[in-house]
Formats: sequence, C-alpha cells, structure tokens
Amino acid sequence: MWSLFGVSGGPDSICLLHVLSELKKELNFEICVAHINHMLRDEADEETKYVENFCEKLGVQCFSKKINISLLAKELKKGTEETGRQMRYDFFHYVANNVGAVKIATAHNNNDKIETILMNILRGSGIAGIKGIPAVRNEVYIRPLIEISRQEIEEYCEENKLEPMYDKSNDENIYTRNKIRNVVIPYIQKEYNPNIFKTLNRLSEVVTEEDEYLSRVTGQTYNEIQISEHESNTITLDLAKFNKLELVIKRRVILYTINKVAGTTLGIEKVNIDDIIKLCSNNIGNKYITPVKNIKIVVKKGKIIFETNPE
Repeated sequence: MWSLFGVSGGPDSICLLHVLSELKKELNFEICVAHINHMLRDEADEETKYVENFCEKLGVQCFSKKINISLLAKELKKGTEETGRQMRYDFFHYVANNVGAVKIATAHNNNDKIETILMNILRGSGIAGIKGIPAVRNEVYIRPLIEISRQEIEEYCEENKLEPMYDKSNDENIYTRNKIRNVVIPYIQKEYNPNIFKTLNRLSEVVTEEDEYLSRVTGQTYNEIQISEHESNTITLDLAKFNKLELVIKRRVILYTINKVAGTTLGIEKVNIDDIIKLCSNNIGNKYITPVKNIKIVVKKGKIIFETNPE
C-alpha cells in the first residue's frame, strides 16, 4: 500500500518522514514524497535541494515542483497563502493518482491544531472551527503528528541528528497564525492559563463528539424531508417538514444539502443561511435566492429546490 507525504523540509515534516521511513517495513507500506517550492523566499531552492537529498538518503522517491505563487496569486486574484495551499493540494492529488497512493499524510502537529482553534474563535467560527484540525479527513488525509507537540518534534529531530530547515518567516508576526503562535499563546500562558494546550484539546474533543452526533442527526433528518434528487444538480426538500425543524438542525440541513448538490459549501456564510431560512418561513408565491454565483434555492409549491449551475 502506497502513501504520499507532503514534505516542506521543516522540523515537522522531516520528523514524520524519518518516523515513517523507519516504520514502513514493519507495517508493510510504501511512501513517496511531494514537495512544492513556492518561490516566496530566498532559501526556497536550498530547501528543495535539502528535501531531495534527505529523501535520497532514506531511499524514498521524491516528486518536487516549482511554482511562482506570488505571480499566480495575482493572476487568480487570491491571497498568497490561499493560492499556495491550493497548489500544494492539487500537486498532492496529482502525484497520489500517478503512484496509486491511497493516503496523503501531512505533518500538522498539536500546536498547529491549537493555533487553528484560536484563529477560528477570533473569526467567530462555529462548532466546526473549534474542532481544530482532525487526525483524518475524508478518509484520505491523515495527520499522524496531530497530538504531538512542536517541542517533542524538535527534540526528536535533535536526538536523531536530522538537522531540518527552519523557515525564518515563522518568527515574523505578519500573518495571523504567526501572531497567534508568537504573541497570543505566550500571553495566555503567562497571564491566564499555563495549560491552555490541554484546555483547548479537551474542548476540541467535546466539540468533536457533539458535532459528530449532530452530523448523524442532520443526515437522518435530510433523508426524512428529502423529496427527490434529480441527477447531480438538483435536490428537493419538503418545505413544511423543513419549517418544523429546530433552528440548529435547519442550518445544518441547508449546509448538508448544498454540499451534497454542489460538492462544497465554500462561500456560504451565516447570513446566507439565515436568508434561506427566512425565505422558507415567509413562503408567499414563488421565490428564490442565490447565496453564491452557482447555487440557486427556489421555494415554491411546498418545496425547497436546491440547484447548481442555474441558467
């Protein structure tokens, strides 16, 4: 069984690559590496060479690609961080398909998880954001280090003389994550709660359990109020049954249905969901709403119709 591993050259990914290379024979699996050079920093070429040499030393096949993320972000009119992430995962899927990898591993650690939770709280996220980074996503992405701290990872690298590359930009408080990591968390630890990592990990566990329960309820409810699915671009729900639902389930059913018909809920915000609920509760004649460009929700004749790519 093949697994693909995204490696940047930093302590997290080098630690995990070393661990996986030690375990692959014992656990009977093969690994290969995908590395993206974003061309954002002067040392990017040096990092690529380091990753390629490290993989060669371990006898692991390495696929690397160089992309000018800054230029591409301008062309796509997106942020460099968002564009970089998109290109990484596109490349991961491309390599995984070519080698037949069934899993894609990334080196997110427990610090990343806690930073993400705090970022999401500050942005006003719901339950999904407070869960943080899951260990497994879509049964494809795996994060073996998600419960391991950054300190433990750095100690492992030192003990095994791995000498990973260090991204100096992590020390610059330009991006939100860096501010959370370098300013907010140390302040919370000093002034409020020295055990903030344990506290937020417990919160994440509780929220994850509750979210999984609500997700099961949402799926069951959807099946009960769904009238029909027409091919892949239209889903119809029973309006009267929908209007009798609790508000929290209404919101989840809307997101569930949009994801089912469109394959994503990207761009759907709370205000859009509230507008859809209001449209359904004030049903007078034929009405519709387009929360994002390619999704249309029509309320008519006692039905809620979710359409994608409407003409």
